[in-house]
Amino acid sequence: NGILFNHESPVRGETFVTRKITRAAAAIALGRQDKLYLGNLDARRDWGHARDYVEAMHLMLQQPTPEDYVIATGVTTPVRDFVRMAFEELGIHLAFQGEGAAETAVVDALDKARLEELGLIDTPLQPGKVVLEVDPAYYRPTEVDLLIGDATKARTQLGWTPRHSLDQLVAEMVQSDLQRARRAG
Repeated sequence: NGILFNHESPVRGETFVTRKITRAAAAIALGRQDKLYLGNLDARRDWGHARDYVEAMHLMLQQPTPEDYVIATGVTTPVRDFVRMAFEELGIHLAFQGEGAAETAVVDALDKARLEELGLIDTPLQPGKVVLEVDPAYYRPTEVDLLIGDATKARTQLGWTPRHSLDQLVAEMVQSDLQRARRAG
């Protein structure tokens, strides 16, 4: 059996927080969405790349006897940092202000070179623009503050280690959602 922690990719369902973030970042950069609304920005998750997890599943199936394996990166990241990484991939640097339900993220600076590289030089965003608000309606009643896995057994017995960093995963998801948004017009 595989006990798989959060594994993400550009084809992750749009209602999952990671895709919600990357889709919104692309749409906001293009001027097609005003803000992103999220719940608990302090929630920490162990996010890995789905390709790495599929590789782990394949390795599990090659074993002579079935065993239980935890598949995880062992690294935990707050939702807030995932948001920051997604916007930075687009050349948009955020500053977070306030706490809890009053927390917001505003554009702190724009990386003109990165925006130009991505064809986003005409973005309507300006420093000071609020692009994220916390909405208590998105708080989960049974929220787990911290999810982190220990994949030691998978590493030692299967020789498995994740190949993709969270930075790589976020970049891939943001780029994919930017392309999708552009195609959608």
